[in-house]
Amino acid sequence: MTTTLIILIISAIFFMVGKVRSDLVALCALLALVLSGILTPEEALSGFSNSVVIMMAGLFVVSGAIFQTGLAKKVSGYILRVAGTSELRLFLLVMLVTAFIGSFVSNTGTVALMLPIVVSMAKTAKVSPARLLMPLAFASSMGGMTTLIGTAPNLIISDTLAHAGFERLSFFSFTPVGLICVVTGTLLLIPLTRLFLPGQRSRKNENRSGKSLNQLVEEYQLAEGLTRLSIPVGSPAIGKTVTELDVFRRYGLTVIEVRREKSASGPLLKRINQFMANRDVVLSAGDVLYVIAQDVSKAEAFAEDYGLETVVRQNDGGKLHFYHLGIAEIVLLPVSKLLNRTLKEVEFRTTYGVSVLGIRRGKHYLLDQLKDERLHNGDVLLVQGTWENIARLEKTGGNEWVIIGQPQDEAARVTLDYKAPVAALIMVLMIVSMAFDFIPIAPVTAVMLAAVLMVITGCLRNVEAAYKTMNWESLVLFAAMLPMSIALEKTGASAWVSDSLIVGLGSYGPYVLLAGIYFATSLMTMFISNTVTTVLMAPIALTAALGIDAHPTAFLFAVSVAASMCFASPFSTPPNALVMPAGQYKFSDFVKVGLPLQLAMGLVMVFTLPLLFPF
Repeated sequence: MTTTLIILIISAIFFMVGKVRSDLVALCALLALVLSGILTPEEALSGFSNSVVIMMAGLFVVSGAIFQTGLAKKVSGYILRVAGTSELRLFLLVMLVTAFIGSFVSNTGTVALMLPIVVSMAKTAKVSPARLLMPLAFASSMGGMTTLIGTAPNLIISDTLAHAGFERLSFFSFTPVGLICVVTGTLLLIPLTRLFLPGQRSRKNENRSGKSLNQLVEEYQLAEGLTRLSIPVGSPAIGKTVTELDVFRRYGLTVIEVRREKSASGPLLKRINQFMANRDVVLSAGDVLYVIAQDVSKAEAFAEDYGLETVVRQNDGGKLHFYHLGIAEIVLLPVSKLLNRTLKEVEFRTTYGVSVLGIRRGKHYLLDQLKDERLHNGDVLLVQGTWENIARLEKTGGNEWVIIGQPQDEAARVTLDYKAPVAALIMVLMIVSMAFDFIPIAPVTAVMLAAVLMVITGCLRNVEAAYKTMNWESLVLFAAMLPMSIALEKTGASAWVSDSLIVGLGSYGPYVLLAGIYFATSLMTMFISNTVTTVLMAPIALTAALGIDAHPTAFLFAVSVAASMCFASPFSTPPNALVMPAGQYKFSDFVKVGLPLQLAMGLVMVFTLPLLFPF
């Protein structure tokens, strides 16, 4: 027992100091427990197969898909219409909406639903996400206290009372307690978040060189002279390729994209494909050609010859989209073999799978008749191709060129907005299956199904994109700390702490005993899951209450609230771990904000629970 407590204390010190990565600290603590013989290797690794950890991994994928499809931005837009850009109104709205959802949905599911929406909303309102994400996690736990099904500890204490011969708690028996938690938490978090959470933090993915896709479009004037031509049924262009039509030589037009949209099966199965104008793409009815012409009359002549229809207005407002095709800049190096050769000789499209849309030479931009242009040292080429081919350029450049910026990051920022209805449907089905017990699907199964469906339906570009959504530091931290509860139980440390506190305080009256039970539970929950803590503490609280001839309801509520209101540690609950990477929090941030809130919540409960449930 002593060894376990020493390892736990040392780990807590390292977590609070923050000089070593939290996942590395957790792994070292886990190894120390194994090497000291307290845990077997199987017990130590059990956290990595825990359903909560698997659920967290799946929820990272689901949240990533909600971002990728632009669904989070759409929902946050509706919320912003109500809240405006006031940070206080946003904070209050996040707390209230999250607490309400958390009343009926697990706190993990609630955070999975709200996290991407809150991040998108914060960016739009130019508010630091760190100011809203920790309150989001805390509000999900507070909301869970308002109903019987809101959190597992509520169900456990209800069963404990029933088995002891007392009346089982009803669905809304918890509502007064939950409302007190929400009000207390909201009032305290307003000053705490302003004092201890950062206004803005520089994010690694924002510290990048290079230009955004919209900046490149504007700089190279791609949208100017852009005409969209739709191929109707019966057009002579059907069955031919752009190469066969010889558009550039005959009309002086550059076809930058062939877009093919299929939505015959309804909006949920809508699919948009983008193709480069090469000899492999055979045109069909309904295709839209995106052509650039310096002289609009040439585009009109091409349309007239092949019976094409000009697309006057698109649903996207006429913007260029980069769902599958992207653009990027590459700068030629002095030793490049491409120097003094023309683009026609280089055959960029055939050799590298990309087209050159423009050349920046000093302060001048070359956008017309590029195929005969000889390349110079220092030329910057604007290339277009599939995101996969652009990523390949970054790897195969060698001494030929250097790619500017981070195209793969830009690809990740492109929203697949036409997939937003699919992502919304999958997310709703996941939440419903997690909320209602009569649906025979375990929560972890529902989350994994949702994650896989997000990839299969194209809400994420590919499996690699799904893996990139996961924050491995949070997953490893949580999985490595879960076996700590096994060590505490196995060595008798948890029983020793709880028994010592209760035996020592029992003679001082019911209020002191209630406070002892509450804070003992609160302390244990910082290192053991709230469910396990409640299972351990509920019978002890029941016995202690009966031992002083007090009604046990208030004591059992103290266990449930204390187990659910654990805010001082990022690994005490899954919601805390889920928001940690998105908010760029440190362990000390949870201590500075969560510990005062946790203590204050305890004091409020010690005095209000006896009023609601007299001794």
